[in-house]
Amino acid sequence: MNTEVKQNIKRPIVLSGVKPTGIPTLGNYLGALKNFAKLQNEMTNYDFYIFVADLHAITVPQNPKELKQNIRNVAALYLACGLEPERLVLFLQSEVHEHAELGYVMQSISYMGELERMTQFKDKVAKNMTQGVTSALFTYPTLMAADILLYDAKYVPVGDDQMQHLELTRDLGTRFNNRFGNTFNIPECLVTKQGSRIMDLQDPTKKMSKSENENKGCIFLLEPLNSIKKKIKSAVTDSEASVHYDKVNKPGISNLMTIYSSLTNKSFKEIEAEFVGCNYGTFKTKVADAVVELLTKIQSKYNEIVNGDLVNKVLDEGIKKVLPLSKN
Repeated sequence: MNTEVKQNIKRPIVLSGVKPTGIPTLGNYLGALKNFAKLQNEMTNYDFYIFVADLHAITVPQNPKELKQNIRNVAALYLACGLEPERLVLFLQSEVHEHAELGYVMQSISYMGELERMTQFKDKVAKNMTQGVTSALFTYPTLMAADILLYDAKYVPVGDDQMQHLELTRDLGTRFNNRFGNTFNIPECLVTKQGSRIMDLQDPTKKMSKSENENKGCIFLLEPLNSIKKKIKSAVTDSEASVHYDKVNKPGISNLMTIYSSLTNKSFKEIEAEFVGCNYGTFKTKVADAVVELLTKIQSKYNEIVNGDLVNKVLDEGIKKVLPLSKN
């Protein structure tokens, strides 16, 4: 990026990407979407850039028609979850060809050993041994590095599972600068604390995921409300019948407490006091009510947005703003 363009960027950038591989989950909302909207309200001196990572989505097989719809769905959901379009630059990754071009450059300065150590890659290899793993999935972190470095992002909001990728981004940016001169800003991470890791309702030792347990332990933001209630009331707990936070010995209850805490802003101590002497059924009902209250609002806003023209307007405006930056 040349000096003239950099001088025209008056505010630092907070950047994030989201893969359009189905409907986001409650875990995605509490771990990222909710926090991103909160950051936008708090960090008024920053510009917020979000890209729909459709290039990352095709590292695994996709149905083209479904992918196209998912791109629109995820863009509408980001807006429905509280992000202000007036202060948001929302765009499609594939519409900026410099992402792929810089991704190749990042491949050329990365090493096999670095990519082989990526925990997410190793996990996906273990889960997809029979189907095979694409080379794009292996080089995924170099494209992610390009996504971030391309815009000289100051901050990148990440969960624990993305920290390793961001560290590689920082390493590759530093390596490039050392070899070819000071070119890229080295980004910093913004890690959410409370509610940053929501676990599967049926297996609370695993992160809530779209592909686990036939989605029985996963809540989707656009899921029917009755289905959501049923999943929460069927969540795995333990035999103690005591609402007490203990991730090691009571992972199921601790996960439900994390969800409830994130939605009500109550501390774990306050939740424990609220449900002294109550059975798990009563507690689960309260958690379900809190989740349904939130998702009723999100789904209503989403339906309004997806059936209107706001998504197209925001995406069109976003690409106009990012193209001049990516080309310099």
